[in-house]
Amino acid sequence: MKVLTEEYEQHNFYEEDKFLQKILKKYMTSDMFSYADKNLREFGQRAAGPIDERAVHTDREGQPRLERYDKYGEEVSRVWVNEGYKQTVKETYETGIVGYVHKNIPELGEKGTYTYSFAQGYLLSQAEPGFYCPVTLTMATAYLLDHYGGEELKETYLPHVLATGDMELYEGATFLTERQGGSDVGANVVEAVSIGEDYYLYGEKYFASNAGMCGVAMVLARMEDSKEGSRGLSLFLVPWEGGNIRIRRLKDKLGVRAVPSAEVEFTGAKAYLVGEADRGFYYMMEALNLSRICNAVASLGIMRRSYTEALLYADGRNAFGRRLAGFPMIQQTLQELRMKLEKETAAVFEMVQLYEKVTNGTASFEEEALNRLLIAIMKKETAEKSIEFAHEAIEMHGGNGYIEDFVTPRLLRDAQVLTVWEGTANILALELLRLINKYEAHTLFIKMLREKSTDGMEKRIDGMEERLLRFAGLEETEKELEAKSLMKDMAILFEDVIYEQL
Repeated sequence: MKVLTEEYEQHNFYEEDKFLQKILKKYMTSDMFSYADKNLREFGQRAAGPIDERAVHTDREGQPRLERYDKYGEEVSRVWVNEGYKQTVKETYETGIVGYVHKNIPELGEKGTYTYSFAQGYLLSQAEPGFYCPVTLTMATAYLLDHYGGEELKETYLPHVLATGDMELYEGATFLTERQGGSDVGANVVEAVSIGEDYYLYGEKYFASNAGMCGVAMVLARMEDSKEGSRGLSLFLVPWEGGNIRIRRLKDKLGVRAVPSAEVEFTGAKAYLVGEADRGFYYMMEALNLSRICNAVASLGIMRRSYTEALLYADGRNAFGRRLAGFPMIQQTLQELRMKLEKETAAVFEMVQLYEKVTNGTASFEEEALNRLLIAIMKKETAEKSIEFAHEAIEMHGGNGYIEDFVTPRLLRDAQVLTVWEGTANILALELLRLINKYEAHTLFIKMLREKSTDGMEKRIDGMEERLLRFAGLEETEKELEAKSLMKDMAILFEDVIYEQL
């Protein structure tokens, strides 16, 4: 049996992934690919080695802990994380996974791309999808601050959020969820009280990830006399060390235990308005689309690690006088996993190219709507498939797959949250309905497929067009009942069309 030998422990998640290299070469300039290829080889080795080892420790013995009081009995609401986790934080952010999306890479003299950042996130998530959550939140914070922050706010905080070892890092966080509302953000009641030209927050956020670790948090709150619902929400930047922030407790989660998720109470925390007062919800929804792509990337990472573990175990395990990999049923399972993984990886990185256009301001109005549609269907499909892949990896290992000595139980536990974070399947289905009803996004989807496909896909696209047109004419209740199954079929067709191009 070769599964736990020294040779196995010396894996490199990037070097072994020829398909990822092919994808990046397709979408990057030659200079960007040369830089990315060199640095991803280094990061792929680190992710497969020390980052993965630290992830095991964090999950089993080194989970974040709340230190409510200091030695003098003063309430501090401080979160303890282990030293290995801190090292992973340092090593990951210094690669520019967040910073180089917004500032120049010194070696190139130009900014990096989301494509490069998501490739890093894909490698990181094979080892520690829990930590990719804080990275995602920092990416969202950087996006909001860079796009909508005033000049003084950007000068003060953005360099720290984008730090790559050149200054103190401020990780980010985005606090939306409240106890009474959950996914219904329009029901939020956290209040922003103005005193002179300053704002102070009061109220509770019920599921605040990266609490205690973030340097700044982006928080939705309601000003006095604001409109009801989501239109009455404003976006604020809250420095964590500014005081008057209390952590009630850390959540005891099924998986992704690396990230401290908390119930946070604001008791007069100083806050700074970001952008226009009545646009906070819309700003946060833009950041949510970025987070949904990160969610899909994390799902791909778990899928890839699950496939790798299943393949290695099948190749190294003997049963009934032959290797597992020699059995036709095993070969079929591995082949199906590999094909689905490659198709979803290709589709997600194709989707990212449209997102690049949206974020750099070169996308049309129709492309912006199509971008939202693709993000919704691919976030849903990848999250669901990550659970399926983790299940298949456990089954390939038999009883060993259920034992915490192996990575497979953690993959399943970490995968499960990806169907919940950044919008459940039901929330994403409502997004599909909005996009079809308001922007006729189904016609944009079909047009895009026809532009990218070959004649061999024509009948399938015709069938999808007929189905979408029928769907658009249904009553709203009927649409809701059919939306999730429709999204799955749309995702599969999109994947097949993109994969056919390679």
